[in-house]
Amino acid sequence: MGSLEEPLRLLDVCTGAGGLALGLEQAGFRPVMLLDHRGVACETVRSNRPSWEVLETDLLRFDPCDHQQTYDVDLMSAGLPRVKATAANGRHDSDTEVDLVKATIWLAHGVRPRALILENVPDLVTNSAYEPIRAEVQAELEHLGYRYEWFVLNAVDFGVPQNRKQGVLVAFKDDALDRFEPPAPTVERPVTVGEALEASMGSRGWPDARAWAAQADRPAPTLVGGSWNRGGADLGPSGAKRAWARMGVDGATVADVVPGPDFHWDPTLGRKGMVALTVRQAARLQGFPDDWLIAGRKTAQYRQIGHASPPPVGLALGMAVAAALRS
Repeated sequence: MGSLEEPLRLLDVCTGAGGLALGLEQAGFRPVMLLDHRGVACETVRSNRPSWEVLETDLLRFDPCDHQQTYDVDLMSAGLPRVKATAANGRHDSDTEVDLVKATIWLAHGVRPRALILENVPDLVTNSAYEPIRAEVQAELEHLGYRYEWFVLNAVDFGVPQNRKQGVLVAFKDDALDRFEPPAPTVERPVTVGEALEASMGSRGWPDARAWAAQADRPAPTLVGGSWNRGGADLGPSGAKRAWARMGVDGATVADVVPGPDFHWDPTLGRKGMVALTVRQAARLQGFPDDWLIAGRKTAQYRQIGHASPPPVGLALGMAVAAALRS
């Protein structure tokens, strides 16, 4: 359950499918504005939360002077596109992902939120190749008077049936960092793919749904949204596809519907004997509620889900930040 106190004000940037914003809403934050540069992502958020103000714009062009309701919000959050090590170490100075990290910190200069959450790859926190971008972020935050903490969370520790590590930066403008504690796991054991998807796999009468679920006895590998510019929807690189194959799942495609009563499941036959996940099932593995609508055609839907931040992680982060701000 989220907080019953007066909502805290939120500005969410690079909103995507709204996973981080949804979790923060559940933690007691009320968005004053959300922004994303993809029209289909904005459509997704608007279709689920018509009362939210969603702005379709590039973060690099956003000027808070034109949207003064964003000034002095309690929290600014950003689930940013994944920074690559080759970009972080300065070999590609114009890399878009690094530019967005820098733009988020510069936006904090204009908005002056009480707290900041930046979510990205775990290597942004732990890998020495990312030290240049970490140092630049830290120097700017210190210049603005923020204190900060870096840490890594795994979505599987928060009830998401997926091993998905996330690098997180949390910063506070005042002494609230002294009262902040990174979220602790909320589940005693991981939720498996079979537990999460057995009911949906059997919803069209497939008789092997229970047997399939029994051997899909581990969390999913990290879902990868892939490139917006090429290719269709699949569940990730070759290593992830091999992990899916061990659970009898064809990771090279995304299905339109779950198996019917006549589907013959036999992974020894290769891809034709494996089940494929639907977009809706991928959304469940990412921690989205079943009633969260995803706009666009199948590939665009899957891209949004694969790039999203799991809402249960957003909830845990939001509760931790809200506790520090309110205490």
